[in-house]
Amino acid sequence: MSQQSIFITGGGSGIGRATALLFARKGWRVGLADVNVAGLAETAAALPGGASTYVMDVRDRDAWSEALEAFTATTGGRLDVLFNNAGIGTGGPLVLTDFAEIDRVIGVNLVGVLNGAKIGHAYLKRTPGSCLLNTASASAIYGSSGLAPYSATKFGVRAITEALDGEWAADGIKVRDLVPSFIDTPLLNAGTAGTNRSIRETVTGAGLELTGVDTVAEAAWAAVHGDTVHTYVGKTARRMAFAARWMPGALRKQMRRGRAR
Repeated sequence: MSQQSIFITGGGSGIGRATALLFARKGWRVGLADVNVAGLAETAAALPGGASTYVMDVRDRDAWSEALEAFTATTGGRLDVLFNNAGIGTGGPLVLTDFAEIDRVIGVNLVGVLNGAKIGHAYLKRTPGSCLLNTASASAIYGSSGLAPYSATKFGVRAITEALDGEWAADGIKVRDLVPSFIDTPLLNAGTAGTNRSIRETVTGAGLELTGVDTVAEAAWAAVHGDTVHTYVGKTARRMAFAARWMPGALRKQMRRGRAR
């Protein structure tokens, strides 16, 4: 059997980098895409055997087509896993958030995932047992105060995952997502609109824990090889999933206490 392959967006840092390292160590061929040129180079240099890298904005459909065509040309046509991982964060009260920032978050986090799914389908369909893996968030369990646009996109990613798992079953493609707690990456250092707080401070102020990227990478491996559509990662995500089902009132009070001011 030829070498298995994974194409990872947001591969220049964070979850993408940790997942690339894990899959590469297990003998997979890795393709990395990101807008961060330096980050791509750093990730590729850390992998045993290196990686194919593509400077790409997930909002650019032509770039998607070119990157997947180029990557699968190096794999003998295989695409075992397409990891729709690229994402950005924004924080602060919605009324103080610029429309341009709202559009940017929706474009990267939601439209970018749809682009990858639609364009990647043909490549996944040609590879028996393939998987589309998406990165959602604990914000897809219950809308997070101070993170409304971000939460909206991650709810959307969860919906895309469920819908396509049904649509693509006949094509032999699994569709899975990761629902991690808030991840300890530089993404959380972004500021929140109308405050001097970072997203990190908003999240921790709501009493929510941060999860390490290596934990998420291990969950990605398990999700790709398992039967569960949604994989909850970290104590916060599991606690929120439980509370959303059984104690929604308590979760609503927690979000009100933790809202950005």
